[in-house]
Amino acid sequence: MAEKKSEDILTIDGKEFDISNMSENAKAQLNSIRFVDEQLQQLSNEWAVSDTARIGYTNALKHELARLEDID
Repeated sequence: MAEKKSEDILTIDGKEFDISNMSENAKAQLNSIRFVDEQLQQLSNEWAVSDTARIGYTNALKHELARLEDID
């Protein structure tokens, strides 16, 4: 008998479910969850990029303000 691949099994609350035996509605819900997870990861990545950019802009502003103080 062929073994099931781990990606064919869904574990929720400690219970394992064979995805191939799930109803079409259950599969649609699973696909929606996967889509939302991907969106959350994308937003997390965008947050990290934005946070890094903000830190860079803040440092550049501090540098510019310090340079202006040196001129006075």
